[in-house]
Amino acid sequence: MSARSLLVPPVRAVARRYVGARTRGWEPHSHLFAVGERTAWSVDEDARHLEETAARLGYEVAPQDWARFASHQSVFLTSHFEALQPRWLETSHRLGTAYLHGRPGTPGYPEFDRAFETLCSAPGRLAAIQVTHAEMRDLVLEAGVDPGAVHLIPIGIDLEHFALVDDERRAAARTALDLPPDAFVVGSFQKDGVGWGEGLEPKLVKGPDVLLEALGLLRERAPELLVLLTGPARGFVREGLDRLAVPYIHLVAETRADLARAYRALDAYVVASRQEGGPKAALEAMASGVPLVSTRVGQVPELAEGAAWLVDVEDAEGLAEGLVRAREGVESTRAEVERGREVAERHALELLDPLWAPVLDPLARR
Repeated sequence: MSARSLLVPPVRAVARRYVGARTRGWEPHSHLFAVGERTAWSVDEDARHLEETAARLGYEVAPQDWARFASHQSVFLTSHFEALQPRWLETSHRLGTAYLHGRPGTPGYPEFDRAFETLCSAPGRLAAIQVTHAEMRDLVLEAGVDPGAVHLIPIGIDLEHFALVDDERRAAARTALDLPPDAFVVGSFQKDGVGWGEGLEPKLVKGPDVLLEALGLLRERAPELLVLLTGPARGFVREGLDRLAVPYIHLVAETRADLARAYRALDAYVVASRQEGGPKAALEAMASGVPLVSTRVGQVPELAEGAAWLVDVEDAEGLAEGLVRAREGVESTRAEVERGREVAERHALELLDPLWAPVLDPLARR
Protein backbone atom coordinates (compact mmCIF):
# COMPACT_ATOMS: atom_id res chain seq x y z
CA MET A 1 0.00 0.00 0.00
CA SER A 2 1.40 3.40 -0.99
CA ALA A 3 2.04 6.25 1.42
CA ARG A 4 -0.54 8.26 -0.51
CA SER A 5 -3.29 5.66 -0.01
CA LEU A 6 -2.51 5.60 3.70
CA LEU A 7 -2.59 9.38 3.94
CA VAL A 8 -5.67 10.34 1.93
CA PRO A 9 -8.45 8.74 4.07
CA PRO A 10 -7.30 10.45 7.31
CA VAL A 11 -6.97 13.78 5.51
CA ARG A 12 -10.47 13.42 4.11
CA ALA A 13 -11.81 12.47 7.52
CA VAL A 14 -10.28 15.59 9.07
CA ALA A 15 -11.67 17.74 6.23
CA ARG A 16 -15.11 16.22 6.62
CA ARG A 17 -15.15 16.91 10.37
CA TYR A 18 -13.89 20.47 9.89
CA VAL A 19 -16.35 21.35 7.13
CA GLY A 20 -19.16 19.61 8.98
CA ALA A 21 -18.51 21.74 12.03
CA ARG A 22 -18.34 24.96 9.99
CA THR A 23 -21.54 24.25 8.03
CA ARG A 24 -23.67 22.59 10.71
CA GLY A 25 -25.87 25.63 11.24
CA TRP A 26 -26.48 26.36 7.56
CA GLU A 27 -30.01 26.16 6.26
CA PRO A 28 -30.46 23.59 3.46
CA HIS A 29 -29.39 24.91 0.05
CA SER A 30 -28.48 28.29 1.48
CA HIS A 31 -24.90 28.32 0.16
CA LEU A 32 -23.55 27.90 -3.34
CA PHE A 33 -20.36 26.10 -4.29
CA ALA A 34 -18.96 26.71 -7.80
CA VAL A 35 -16.75 23.74 -8.62
CA GLY A 36 -14.30 23.24 -11.50
CA GLU A 37 -11.97 20.35 -12.31
CA ARG A 38 -8.81 21.41 -10.43
CA THR A 39 -6.82 21.56 -13.67
CA ALA A 40 -6.05 25.30 -13.51
CA TRP A 41 -7.56 25.53 -16.99
CA SER A 42 -10.71 26.89 -18.58
CA VAL A 43 -13.47 25.35 -16.46
CA ASP A 44 -11.68 26.38 -13.28
CA GLU A 45 -11.69 29.95 -14.53
CA ASP A 46 -15.42 29.52 -15.23
CA ALA A 47 -15.91 28.52 -11.59
CA ARG A 48 -14.14 31.66 -10.37
CA HIS A 49 -16.24 33.83 -12.66
CA LEU A 50 -19.41 32.15 -11.43
CA GLU A 51 -18.44 32.83 -7.82
CA GLU A 52 -18.07 36.51 -8.70
CA THR A 53 -21.41 36.52 -10.52
CA ALA A 54 -23.19 34.83 -7.64
CA ALA A 55 -21.70 37.27 -5.15
CA ARG A 56 -22.84 40.24 -7.25
CA LEU A 57 -26.33 38.76 -7.33
CA GLY A 58 -26.42 38.38 -3.57
CA TYR A 59 -26.02 34.62 -3.13
CA GLU A 60 -23.97 33.15 -0.31
CA VAL A 61 -20.85 31.66 -1.90
CA ALA A 62 -18.82 29.03 -0.07
CA PRO A 63 -15.27 27.72 -0.75
CA GLN A 64 -15.40 25.12 -3.50
CA ASP A 65 -12.99 22.86 -1.59
CA TRP A 66 -15.70 22.36 1.02
CA ALA A 67 -18.32 21.06 -1.40
CA ARG A 68 -17.38 17.38 -1.19
CA PHE A 69 -17.56 17.43 2.61
CA ALA A 70 -20.71 19.51 3.12
CA SER A 71 -24.27 18.24 2.75
CA HIS A 72 -27.66 19.51 1.57
CA GLN A 73 -26.20 22.62 -0.06
CA SER A 74 -26.08 23.84 -3.69
CA VAL A 75 -23.32 22.96 -6.13
CA PHE A 76 -22.81 24.21 -9.67
CA LEU A 77 -20.14 22.28 -11.56
CA THR A 78 -18.60 24.00 -14.56
CA SER A 79 -17.93 20.66 -16.29
CA HIS A 80 -20.71 18.17 -16.95
CA PHE A 81 -18.08 15.44 -17.22
CA GLU A 82 -17.45 16.06 -13.52
CA ALA A 83 -21.08 16.66 -12.55
CA LEU A 84 -22.36 13.41 -14.07
CA GLN A 85 -20.24 11.22 -11.82
CA PRO A 86 -21.53 9.17 -8.86
CA ARG A 87 -19.41 11.21 -6.45
CA TRP A 88 -21.75 14.13 -7.14
CA LEU A 89 -24.96 12.48 -8.28
CA GLU A 90 -25.11 10.44 -5.09
CA THR A 91 -24.67 13.41 -2.74
CA SER A 92 -27.43 15.26 -0.91
CA HIS A 93 -26.59 18.48 -2.74
CA ARG A 94 -28.84 20.26 -5.18
CA LEU A 95 -26.85 20.20 -8.43
CA GLY A 96 -26.43 22.31 -11.53
CA THR A 97 -23.89 22.08 -14.32
CA ALA A 98 -22.60 23.58 -17.53
CA TYR A 99 -22.99 21.25 -20.52
CA LEU A 100 -20.74 23.00 -23.02
CA HIS A 101 -19.71 20.38 -25.56
CA GLY A 102 -19.46 16.66 -26.17
CA ARG A 103 -21.58 15.33 -29.01
CA PRO A 104 -22.36 11.62 -28.40
CA GLY A 105 -21.21 9.34 -31.17
CA THR A 106 -17.97 11.27 -31.71
CA PRO A 107 -15.32 8.68 -32.70
CA GLY A 108 -12.61 8.30 -30.10
CA TYR A 109 -14.53 10.03 -27.30
CA PRO A 110 -16.47 7.42 -25.30
CA GLU A 111 -16.72 9.89 -22.42
CA PHE A 112 -19.14 11.93 -24.55
CA ASP A 113 -21.43 8.90 -24.81
CA ARG A 114 -21.15 8.04 -21.12
CA ALA A 115 -22.03 11.56 -20.03
CA PHE A 116 -25.07 11.74 -22.30
CA GLU A 117 -26.27 8.27 -21.27
CA THR A 118 -25.95 9.25 -17.60
CA LEU A 119 -27.97 12.39 -18.19
CA CYS A 120 -30.64 10.37 -20.03
CA SER A 121 -30.88 7.98 -17.08
CA ALA A 122 -31.53 10.75 -14.55
CA PRO A 123 -32.70 13.89 -16.39
CA GLY A 124 -34.33 15.34 -13.28
CA ARG A 125 -31.29 15.08 -11.01
CA LEU A 126 -29.93 18.44 -12.15
CA ALA A 127 -31.85 21.54 -11.08
CA ALA A 128 -30.24 23.76 -13.72
CA ILE A 129 -28.08 23.29 -16.81
CA GLN A 130 -26.22 26.02 -18.65
CA VAL A 131 -25.58 25.59 -22.36
CA THR A 132 -23.77 28.08 -24.56
CA HIS A 133 -25.26 27.34 -27.95
CA ALA A 134 -28.28 25.79 -29.62
CA GLU A 135 -26.74 22.40 -30.44
CA MET A 136 -26.09 21.60 -26.78
CA ARG A 137 -29.48 22.99 -25.75
CA ASP A 138 -31.17 20.59 -28.15
CA LEU A 139 -28.99 17.71 -26.97
CA VAL A 140 -29.83 18.29 -23.30
CA LEU A 141 -33.53 18.53 -24.11
CA GLU A 142 -33.25 15.28 -26.09
CA ALA A 143 -32.01 13.64 -22.88
CA GLY A 144 -35.35 14.45 -21.26
CA VAL A 145 -34.34 17.41 -19.12
CA ASP A 146 -37.18 19.79 -18.24
CA PRO A 147 -36.96 22.76 -20.64
CA GLY A 148 -37.37 25.11 -17.68
CA ALA A 149 -34.09 23.84 -16.26
CA VAL A 150 -32.08 24.53 -19.43
CA HIS A 151 -30.56 28.00 -19.81
CA LEU A 152 -28.70 29.29 -22.85
CA ILE A 153 -25.99 31.59 -21.51
CA PRO A 154 -22.94 32.32 -23.65
CA ILE A 155 -19.48 32.32 -22.21
CA GLY A 156 -18.61 35.90 -21.35
CA ILE A 157 -15.39 37.86 -21.19
CA ASP A 158 -13.47 39.84 -18.61
CA LEU A 159 -13.02 43.00 -20.67
CA GLU A 160 -10.75 44.58 -18.09
CA HIS A 161 -7.88 42.37 -19.26
CA PHE A 162 -8.46 42.58 -23.02
CA ALA A 163 -8.02 46.15 -24.16
CA LEU A 164 -8.38 47.09 -27.81
CA VAL A 165 -5.00 46.94 -29.55
CA ASP A 166 -3.45 49.80 -31.49
CA ASP A 167 -0.17 50.15 -33.36
CA GLU A 168 1.73 51.29 -30.29
CA ARG A 169 0.46 48.45 -28.11
CA ARG A 170 1.13 45.89 -30.85
CA ALA A 171 4.69 47.10 -31.27
CA ALA A 172 5.27 47.00 -27.51
CA ALA A 173 3.86 43.47 -27.27
CA ARG A 174 6.07 42.24 -30.10
CA THR A 175 9.12 43.81 -28.54
CA ALA A 176 8.32 42.18 -25.17
CA LEU A 177 7.87 38.78 -26.83
CA ASP A 178 10.89 39.24 -29.12
CA LEU A 179 8.79 38.84 -32.27
CA PRO A 180 9.98 40.23 -35.62
CA PRO A 181 8.12 43.47 -36.37
CA ASP A 182 7.51 42.49 -40.01
CA ALA A 183 6.22 38.96 -39.33
CA PHE A 184 2.61 37.97 -40.02
CA VAL A 185 1.76 36.56 -36.59
CA VAL A 186 -1.12 34.09 -36.28
CA GLY A 187 -2.23 32.98 -32.83
CA SER A 188 -3.53 29.68 -31.52
CA PHE A 189 -4.04 29.68 -27.76
CA GLN A 190 -5.61 26.46 -26.57
CA LYS A 191 -5.04 22.94 -25.34
CA ASP A 192 -5.29 20.54 -28.29
CA GLY A 193 -3.29 17.53 -27.11
CA VAL A 194 -4.52 14.63 -25.00
CA GLY A 195 -3.58 14.81 -21.31
CA TRP A 196 -1.41 17.32 -19.51
CA GLY A 197 2.01 16.22 -20.72
CA GLU A 198 3.63 16.93 -24.06
CA GLY A 199 0.37 16.46 -25.96
CA LEU A 200 1.82 14.41 -28.79
CA GLU A 201 -1.52 12.63 -29.24
CA PRO A 202 -3.96 15.05 -30.87
CA LYS A 203 -7.27 15.99 -29.28
CA LEU A 204 -9.10 15.87 -32.57
CA VAL A 205 -12.24 17.72 -31.47
CA LYS A 206 -9.96 20.77 -31.20
CA GLY A 207 -8.87 20.33 -34.82
CA PRO A 208 -5.07 20.46 -34.50
CA ASP A 209 -4.75 18.50 -37.75
CA VAL A 210 -6.97 21.04 -39.52
CA LEU A 211 -4.95 23.86 -37.98
CA LEU A 212 -1.73 22.43 -39.38
CA GLU A 213 -3.23 21.97 -42.84
CA ALA A 214 -4.47 25.57 -42.87
CA LEU A 215 -1.13 26.94 -41.71
CA GLY A 216 0.70 24.89 -44.32
CA LEU A 217 -1.50 26.39 -47.04
CA LEU A 218 -1.03 29.87 -45.58
CA ARG A 219 2.75 29.55 -45.59
CA GLU A 220 2.67 29.24 -49.38
CA ARG A 221 1.09 32.71 -49.60
CA ALA A 222 2.63 34.34 -46.54
CA PRO A 223 6.35 33.51 -46.34
CA GLU A 224 6.73 35.86 -43.36
CA LEU A 225 4.28 33.72 -41.32
CA LEU A 226 5.06 33.18 -37.63
CA VAL A 227 2.75 31.17 -35.37
CA LEU A 228 2.36 32.15 -31.72
CA LEU A 229 1.19 29.31 -29.49
CA THR A 230 0.13 29.27 -25.85
CA GLY A 231 -1.56 26.57 -23.82
CA PRO A 232 -0.42 23.19 -22.52
CA ALA A 233 -0.10 19.91 -24.43
CA ARG A 234 0.78 21.43 -27.83
CA GLY A 235 3.30 18.75 -28.85
CA PHE A 236 1.32 17.50 -31.85
CA VAL A 237 1.07 21.01 -33.28
CA ARG A 238 4.70 21.84 -32.55
CA GLU A 239 5.92 18.70 -34.31
CA GLY A 240 3.61 19.42 -37.25
CA LEU A 241 4.89 22.97 -37.60
CA ASP A 242 8.45 21.66 -37.58
CA ARG A 243 7.59 19.27 -40.43
CA LEU A 244 6.00 22.12 -42.37
CA ALA A 245 8.99 24.37 -41.68
CA VAL A 246 6.61 26.99 -40.26
CA PRO A 247 8.36 29.04 -37.57
CA TYR A 248 6.61 29.30 -34.24
CA ILE A 249 7.03 30.42 -30.66
CA HIS A 250 5.34 28.55 -27.80
CA LEU A 251 5.08 30.70 -24.71
CA VAL A 252 3.59 30.07 -21.29
CA ALA A 253 0.94 32.63 -20.40
CA GLU A 254 0.90 32.39 -16.62
CA THR A 255 -1.44 35.33 -16.02
CA ARG A 256 -4.32 37.07 -17.76
CA ALA A 257 -1.94 39.96 -18.43
CA ASP A 258 0.46 37.58 -20.20
CA LEU A 259 -2.38 36.22 -22.32
CA ALA A 260 -3.66 39.69 -23.20
CA ARG A 261 -0.19 40.74 -24.29
CA ALA A 262 0.00 37.68 -26.55
CA TYR A 263 -3.24 38.73 -28.25
CA ARG A 264 -1.92 42.25 -28.77
CA ALA A 265 1.05 40.83 -30.69
CA LEU A 266 -1.16 39.10 -33.28
CA ASP A 267 -2.22 39.91 -36.81
CA ALA A 268 -4.93 37.23 -36.74
CA TYR A 269 -6.33 34.48 -34.52
CA VAL A 270 -7.47 31.09 -35.80
CA VAL A 271 -9.92 28.53 -34.37
CA ALA A 272 -9.89 25.20 -36.22
CA SER A 273 -12.02 23.14 -33.81
CA ARG A 274 -14.61 20.51 -34.67
CA GLN A 275 -16.52 20.95 -31.38
CA GLU A 276 -16.48 23.70 -28.76
CA GLY A 277 -18.43 25.19 -25.91
CA GLY A 278 -17.01 28.65 -26.57
CA PRO A 279 -14.24 28.96 -27.28
CA LYS A 280 -13.27 31.80 -24.99
CA ALA A 281 -10.49 32.70 -27.39
CA ALA A 282 -13.02 33.91 -29.95
CA LEU A 283 -14.31 36.66 -27.65
CA GLU A 284 -10.81 37.40 -26.39
CA ALA A 285 -9.56 37.95 -29.93
CA MET A 286 -12.56 40.11 -30.84
CA ALA A 287 -12.19 42.16 -27.66
CA SER A 288 -8.52 42.73 -28.49
CA GLY A 289 -9.29 43.92 -32.02
CA VAL A 290 -7.63 40.91 -33.65
CA PRO A 291 -9.21 39.50 -36.84
CA LEU A 292 -10.89 36.20 -36.00
CA VAL A 293 -10.87 33.28 -38.45
CA SER A 294 -12.88 30.32 -37.18
CA THR A 295 -14.82 27.21 -37.98
CA ARG A 296 -18.53 27.37 -37.17
CA VAL A 297 -18.32 25.71 -33.77
CA GLY A 298 -19.74 26.29 -30.32
CA GLN A 299 -21.15 29.74 -29.69
CA VAL A 300 -19.04 31.37 -32.43
CA PRO A 301 -21.64 31.38 -35.26
CA GLU A 302 -24.34 32.65 -32.89
CA LEU A 303 -22.14 35.51 -31.65
CA ALA A 304 -19.71 36.32 -34.42
CA GLU A 305 -21.66 36.20 -37.68
CA GLY A 306 -20.57 39.33 -39.51
CA ALA A 307 -17.78 39.92 -36.99
CA ALA A 308 -15.38 37.19 -38.12
CA TRP A 309 -14.44 35.03 -41.10
CA LEU A 310 -16.37 31.79 -40.52
CA VAL A 311 -16.04 28.52 -42.44
CA ASP A 312 -17.42 25.02 -42.12
CA VAL A 313 -15.76 22.49 -39.81
CA GLU A 314 -12.66 20.87 -41.39
CA ASP A 315 -12.42 23.53 -44.11
CA ALA A 316 -8.67 24.13 -43.92
CA GLU A 317 -8.65 25.96 -47.25
CA GLY A 318 -11.33 28.34 -45.98
CA LEU A 319 -9.35 29.05 -42.83
CA ALA A 320 -6.24 29.77 -44.88
CA GLU A 321 -8.22 32.10 -47.13
CA GLY A 322 -9.54 34.01 -44.12
CA LEU A 323 -6.02 34.43 -42.79
CA VAL A 324 -4.85 35.72 -46.17
CA ARG A 325 -7.65 38.33 -46.05
CA ALA A 326 -6.45 39.42 -42.63
CA ARG A 327 -2.88 39.66 -43.93
CA GLU A 328 -3.97 41.82 -46.84
CA GLY A 329 -5.99 44.10 -44.57
CA VAL A 330 -9.06 44.15 -46.77
CA GLU A 331 -11.81 46.58 -45.86
CA SER A 332 -14.29 43.84 -44.93
CA THR A 333 -11.83 42.44 -42.39
CA ARG A 334 -11.45 45.87 -40.76
CA ALA A 335 -15.24 46.13 -40.53
CA GLU A 336 -15.40 42.67 -38.93
CA VAL A 337 -12.85 43.75 -36.32
CA GLU A 338 -14.97 46.77 -35.36
CA ARG A 339 -18.09 44.64 -35.04
CA GLY A 340 -16.12 42.04 -33.10
CA ARG A 341 -15.20 44.54 -30.40
CA GLU A 342 -18.87 45.52 -30.15
CA VAL A 343 -19.83 41.85 -29.72
CA ALA A 344 -17.24 41.41 -26.97
CA GLU A 345 -18.49 44.51 -25.14
CA ARG A 346 -22.04 43.12 -25.18
CA HIS A 347 -20.75 39.93 -23.55
CA ALA A 348 -18.85 41.42 -20.65
CA LEU A 349 -19.30 39.13 -17.66
CA GLU A 350 -21.23 41.65 -15.59
CA LEU A 351 -23.76 42.18 -18.39
CA LEU A 352 -24.61 38.47 -18.31
CA ASP A 353 -25.60 38.55 -14.62
CA PRO A 354 -29.36 38.79 -15.37
CA LEU A 355 -29.13 35.56 -17.36
CA TRP A 356 -27.56 33.76 -14.40
CA ALA A 357 -30.19 34.71 -11.84
CA PRO A 358 -32.76 32.14 -13.14
CA VAL A 359 -30.01 29.47 -13.04
CA LEU A 360 -28.85 30.18 -9.50
CA ASP A 361 -32.21 30.81 -7.87
CA PRO A 362 -33.45 27.19 -8.15
CA LEU A 363 -30.09 26.05 -6.75
CA ALA A 364 -29.58 28.46 -3.87
CA ARG A 365 -32.92 29.96 -2.92
CA ARG A 366 -32.46 32.76 -0.44
